[in-house]
Amino acid sequence: MDKPEGSGRKLVVALATGFGLGRSPLASGTVGTLPGIGLAVGLKFLECLWLEAAAAAAMCLLAVPICTVAERFFGTKDDRRIVADEYLTFPLCVIGLPLTPGLLAVAFLTNRFFDVLKPFPARRAQDLPEGWGIVTDDVLSCCYSWLVNWGVYRFFFAS
Repeated sequence: MDKPEGSGRKLVVALATGFGLGRSPLASGTVGTLPGIGLAVGLKFLECLWLEAAAAAAMCLLAVPICTVAERFFGTKDDRRIVADEYLTFPLCVIGLPLTPGLLAVAFLTNRFFDVLKPFPARRAQDLPEGWGIVTDDVLSCCYSWLVNWGVYRFFFAS
């Protein structure tokens, strides 16, 4: 794919940068994750675990071409301005969990922790080509986050 032109280019750059959040001079990935909270809350309105999981998976798949086109546009491997991988994968961290403010805060912190740490095999996943590498490491980090979030929920939040 070549660099998108005109309105297509503007749309891809807007989506990839989280409508400009990825251009934050400090912690662009953390700032860029914020829309993911809204997406996660929105998925809860589906009121069905399987639909929530399917929608979260679909957003992850949608992130791949967005990140691929944006990486080609910026000309840099996993450019820090690209945050679609952060916000479109975040809902994975809370699948099946009740979204209380406390649990959302925990999910946000564990998500960012594992995204920065990139435990095996997340760091290696970055070597995948283009959008696959950009998104897959976040998906794997979200899986770690999800496990911890469920543990925190069971231990501290469930009655």
